Amino acid sequence: MDRIGGAGSVVVCMVAAAAISAVANVEPASAGSRGVVTTLPSDAGSSCTLAGAAIPTSSPDSGYYAIDLVPTRRVPATAYVRGVADVTFSPSPFVVTVTPDGSYDYEVRVGLPDLREPRSGGYVAWVTTTEIDEIHRLGPLEDGRVTGRVAWNKFLVVITLEEDPATATDRWTGPIAFRGMSRSGAMHTMAGHGPFQDEKCAAYGYQ
Repeated sequence: MDRIGGAGSVVVCMVAAAAISAVANVEPASAGSRGVVTTLPSDAGSSCTLAGAAIPTSSPDSGYYAIDLVPTRRVPATAYVRGVADVTFSPSPFVVTVTPDGSYDYEVRVGLPDLREPRSGGYVAWVTTTEIDEIHRLGPLEDGRVTGRVAWNKFLVVITLEEDPATATDRWTGPIAFRGMSRSGAMHTMAGHGPFQDEKCAAYGYQ
């Protein structure tokens, strides 16, 4: 793991240690080292080292942003399968990861553990903007799981059944088996509310 070197590392280490001192046990550094050695609690999640301090890369509240994957009932043997796409910040020594243009960079972990292998073809996961004008292929599911990254604020997760899941394409061609919307898009539709109360929320990715 990269470390920040030079004289400035002492200052950075002190600032980082002070920021997390409320939830961490701070011990004196070993002889010959700079700054302090910070040990996070065992339940703090994964971490990375920055100027002598361990910075968590996952949030304990990450489940709040999880995306429920709702079956479309268009693919046999999927009607009662449930899954989740966990959304966290991509690993970074600076906790929050951003792209060169300043957008947040998220890691999306799709999990459909009860999904059976189809008789032919295979399942592929995708992410797309809510307008479906940009699509990114996460990859084929293996044992119901796949991990990828996305840098959009609002997005949809789509699982499709493709004849050849190993072939990389720009857009899906098979039927959609599951779909879900990121929590940031919760106000994207008024389905099921007010004058639209007769609309089915599930048709838009909600339960």
